[in-house]
Amino acid sequence: MEIFYLSEKIRFLPVIHGSANFTHIIRDRLLSSSTDCVAVSLPPEFQTTVEDGINRLPLITLCSQKESSSSFNYVPIDPCQPVIMGLRIASQEGISRRFIDYSCNNYEPRRINFPDSYALRHMSYEKFCATLLLTIKRPETDSLHDKRARWMAYQLHQLEMDFKNITIICSILDWPWIKEAYDERKPYDQTNTPLDSPKIYGVQKETLFFALAEFPYITYLNETYRQQVKSDKEVVVDGVKEILIKARIIFTKKYKIRFHNLTSQTFQLYLQYVRNLTLMESRLTPDLYTLITTAKQFSGDPFAIAVLEAAREYPFQELESSNLEPLVLGIDKAIDSENNSIDMKNRLSEIQTEWRGINLKPEPELKKKTQWKHNWNPYGQCSWPPEDDQIESFNTHVREQAKLLLSNDLARSEKFTSSIKDGVDMRETLRHWHKGDIYVKEIPASRGRIEIVVFIFDIEPNPENYSWRQTWYAEHNEESTLCFFATNYMNDMVGPGIGRATYGGCMMIYPPRPIPDIWKDPRISIGTTLEEKLLEAAFFHSQEKHITIVTPCLPKSNWRKISRKYHKSIIHIPLKRFSNQTIEKIRRFHVLNGKEIRSFANHFIQSL
Repeated sequence: MEIFYLSEKIRFLPVIHGSANFTHIIRDRLLSSSTDCVAVSLPPEFQTTVEDGINRLPLITLCSQKESSSSFNYVPIDPCQPVIMGLRIASQEGISRRFIDYSCNNYEPRRINFPDSYALRHMSYEKFCATLLLTIKRPETDSLHDKRARWMAYQLHQLEMDFKNITIICSILDWPWIKEAYDERKPYDQTNTPLDSPKIYGVQKETLFFALAEFPYITYLNETYRQQVKSDKEVVVDGVKEILIKARIIFTKKYKIRFHNLTSQTFQLYLQYVRNLTLMESRLTPDLYTLITTAKQFSGDPFAIAVLEAAREYPFQELESSNLEPLVLGIDKAIDSENNSIDMKNRLSEIQTEWRGINLKPEPELKKKTQWKHNWNPYGQCSWPPEDDQIESFNTHVREQAKLLLSNDLARSEKFTSSIKDGVDMRETLRHWHKGDIYVKEIPASRGRIEIVVFIFDIEPNPENYSWRQTWYAEHNEESTLCFFATNYMNDMVGPGIGRATYGGCMMIYPPRPIPDIWKDPRISIGTTLEEKLLEAAFFHSQEKHITIVTPCLPKSNWRKISRKYHKSIIHIPLKRFSNQTIEKIRRFHVLNGKEIRSFANHFIQSL
């Protein structure tokens, strides 16, 4: 602790601006000491607006000042900023606050590759700061940061006359040079009179990423824990888990997904992968790019976008009741209420950041969806080939499973003599264990073939939800004849000439052959519900005795009654035999407004 003492009356609390891990240290050190004055490395003209912004927390605001170059420098009122935390604690404890930085007309920001400050969880504050001392470069003589260090040293000499226990919160980059200027009583330049007084602004909710030290949702958790008097020591790590849970809720609600693979086991694998990617980039905590890239690789663009939306969520940002002019922030830019572009310099950001792009396909705007819907040609309709391959592959797999079940039904057991044939029959062997005999089974080749497979995804489909019923014919011999009921693709346009629908159930005939549209065929009249009509069509058109159905439940009595009328038998395969992700991929499909749309459809279609 002695390395932080400048004199008997002054101690340093050096921080990395923009690093939330210093926030807890600042809070704990101030609350555990008898400080009577907190000095911060901000110019005095900012004091009124910064303290006004702190009183408005948890609403995030900016205190911005115009410079001679027409750009703006600003202080984000972010509760995860160490300086803001220090001022907030001082205000609530009735401690005097002093803003002692050098006033200038053109602030010069710094960007340094600091080590990940999450290391403070496992090493002392003193060791961390002492280690960084070896890497801090001396500012050039008469540079702005040299003038700032000398001026703050002079201000500390002044404060010593009025206070007995002064704590100065400053950048770790300024700490050694303020100390040197203080000890050597270096001469200083008078501050400049600022051209403009700082003003307080609101921040557009969607652009809080560019103002906050942490993800907006983690900042929200910090404020929530503060209000509920909960410990926030591990919020940086636990916040990532909370973001994933929030993203899952957004994802399932937005896409109305019942079956998904976003289980706790998947999240465990996700977090392990995030950890590995983070360590490969020489960091201890993940950035947003890592979280979104991993989400995209695990569950596609929709879940990656859901993670992004969850991470930027900050429910406290209600600007309507604040009467503040909102700013739309970007990378070192802002747009004001008059749509003017402004260059911005963040006084509380020193960490070198790398902005990287990631290719995501977001949901289109409602205006575009309406336009695409009106431009749809009712005489053109076809499928998306990658999804054709996907469902045909799934159909082939199910048919193989059905053949295996059919063969097992015909299997017979006999005593072992000279050949184990198709394997030991464990059930019969255990049944005759007292005799000491071993039984083997023989599985004969299945008779007939599986021609029709029926998938029922929704066991009680609502006709209003599944208003689109269609029969599609194969484009070539490797495709099946497909009959289905699904949601209306016109209600979910994802691109020009591209609609998205969800199967409630479907019937596949392979090898393909033309049949009348089952939804208009008067011969299919027994079934009263959508799934019954689909099953009746399968029984009616099947040239084989056995029909395979894949459903979430056992075949109902009505289904068996219809099958007996057509002299068919049912081979049932439970839907839960297949993974939730596979089922959801099969259920969601896209409809194109003609084959020419296939040339650019991949630019709009999201994969789960």
